[in-house]
Amino acid sequence: MTKKKSSIHVVSNEAIGKWQVEKEGAKRASRNCDTKAEAVAAAKAQGKKEKVEVLTHNKDGKIRDRVSYGDDNSPPKDKN
Repeated sequence: MTKKKSSIHVVSNEAIGKWQVEKEGAKRASRNCDTKAEAVAAAKAQGKKEKVEVLTHNKDGKIRDRVSYGDDNSPPKDKN
């Protein structure tokens, strides 16, 4: 059985006024960015390299967007 790869999240950290790139399970952010766009670009580059899913959150914490760059173990079901 293969170990599931950790997703990457883009989240707002209002305490420091930055957008952060965080890998699931990590104790700290892998990157702090001044803008959301900068954080999303960094997260997508990391996601492509590591072949994992990237989830972008709004300031309220809700998921705004998700992009998968890896082998998806649970692809969307066919609607037909």
